[in-house]
Amino acid sequence: MTTHAAAERAPKQDRSRATRRRLLEAAVECLAEHGWAGSTVAAVSLRAGVSRGAAQHHFPTREDLFTAAVEYVAEERIAAVRAAVAALPPEGADRIRAAVEVLVDCYTGPLFRAALHLWVAAADEEQLRPRITDLETRVGRETHRAAVEFLGADESVEGVRETVQATLDMARGLGLANLLTDDSARRAGVVAQWARTLEMVLATG
Repeated sequence: MTTHAAAERAPKQDRSRATRRRLLEAAVECLAEHGWAGSTVAAVSLRAGVSRGAAQHHFPTREDLFTAAVEYVAEERIAAVRAAVAALPPEGADRIRAAVEVLVDCYTGPLFRAALHLWVAAADEEQLRPRITDLETRVGRETHRAAVEFLGADESVEGVRETVQATLDMARGLGLANLLTDDSARRAGVVAQWARTLEMVLATG
């Protein structure tokens, strides 16, 4: 390939990646707002500002599009958790409280809402189910690893691993409670109390 041909190809690749990203973001937004039943290739294409033909060039079927959206959601959720590390206080009770808030936030935003719609769809969609299961396993593993890092937890101490996992299970439960109504006031009290409990557990190690 000549230098000129390579230079021409690069912008095309950039445009292709940008189009793909717009489609994935639109798919996530559609899922979060309308659920699986209301999320069609046509709806996603319209939201993304992409022709249906262009959408089908990247994702030939609806399952291809939303399977890729599952992967995108998983990557974004993991990245969101990792990006929060730099903003945490360096140590002590403030860090633990902030860490719990970060983890809870991961389960109360639009990415979790979109993922939840995919979980529900996977109950009936055979093509989605194994991908959802595999990706949620990976997300759970990465989120647990991040939580240990955030909290400075020593999982060799008896009960610490289970307490970290309980933190994530609680965060997921709070996220579910927030789906139907604004649960922020009650959630703040639960987070504060759990952070105090977590501080005592970690201090024993």
